[in-house]
Amino acid sequence: MKRKALFIINPISGGKKKDGVPKLIDKQFDGEATIVFTHGVSHASEVASEAIDKYDIIVAVGGDGTVNEIASALVGSNAVLGILPFGSGNGLSRFLGIPMNIEKAIANLNTGNIAVIDSAQANGKAFFNMAGMGFDAHISEAFSHGEKRGFITYIKTSLQEVIKYKSQTYNIEIDDAVYNRKAFMLSFANSSQYGNNAHVSPQASVQDGLLDVCVIKPFPLYRFPEMCIRMFTKTANKSSFVEIIRGKHIIVKRDNPAPMHLDGEPEIAGKEIEINIIPCSLKVIVGKDF
Repeated sequence: MKRKALFIINPISGGKKKDGVPKLIDKQFDGEATIVFTHGVSHASEVASEAIDKYDIIVAVGGDGTVNEIASALVGSNAVLGILPFGSGNGLSRFLGIPMNIEKAIANLNTGNIAVIDSAQANGKAFFNMAGMGFDAHISEAFSHGEKRGFITYIKTSLQEVIKYKSQTYNIEIDDAVYNRKAFMLSFANSSQYGNNAHVSPQASVQDGLLDVCVIKPFPLYRFPEMCIRMFTKTANKSSFVEIIRGKHIIVKRDNPAPMHLDGEPEIAGKEIEINIIPCSLKVIVGKDF
C-alpha cells in the first residue's frame, strides 16, 4: 500500500513563495499526498492534531516555527513528522541532515528513515530545536515586526541591536544546582544550532535526554565578529565567554518579564521560566547522514 502523507504548507515562512511546491510533491513523493495551505496562527497545529490517526506522515513545509507548531501536536503520538525546510534558518532540519534542496527533501521522505528524538517544554510550551532569552530573543522579537524575512535581514537586525543591548543577570537552577550568571544571552539547546549552521553548542544531541544550557557571557563589542565566526566553525564551546551546562530540569529567574523565543518564535515570558526535556517523544524522518 502507498503511504499517505499530509503536507501542511505555511505560505509565508521564510519569505519564500510556495506556489510550485504542490507540483514538486506530486512529481517527487512516492505515495498518496494531501496538501493544505495554512491561513493563520495555530491553523497548522489544528490540522496536524486532526490528522494524527489518518496519515502515515505529517509534513511541515516551512521553517522552525512551522515545524514547532506541527510537531507540538504530534508529541507523544505514533505520528511521524516529515520536514520540507522553507524557513530563514531551518535549524532543526539542518541538524537532522534533511536536504535544503526541496526536491531532494521530498525524495528524502521516501526513505522512511525514522529517528525518535527528544522534545522540550518551557512553561508548558513545546520546543524542539532551541529556546533562548537575552540577545537572541530580543532579536527574534525585533525581527518578527519587520516586513522582510530571511538571513540577510536577520544579520542586519543583529548588527543594529548589538550596539545598544545590555546583558542581564539570571538565577539558573539546573537539576538542583544553582548558578548566578550575568549573560548576554541564554540558549537552551536540544540540537546544536540556531539555524544557517550557526552552532552554539556543537556537541548537543536530540537523543541524549538532556538540554545544553549555553551561557553566553558579556564580551567586548569588538569580539562580536569572533563570536559569530566561532558559531559558524563549531568552536563556540571553546570560547572563554561560553559556558555549557547540561541538565534535564531547569528553572530560570530574572528581574523582569522579557522576550523569550521557542524555535525562533518570540513571546514575552515572565520572571520565572521552567524548562524540561521530554526524552524520546517525537518520531521524525531524518536525512541519510543523521
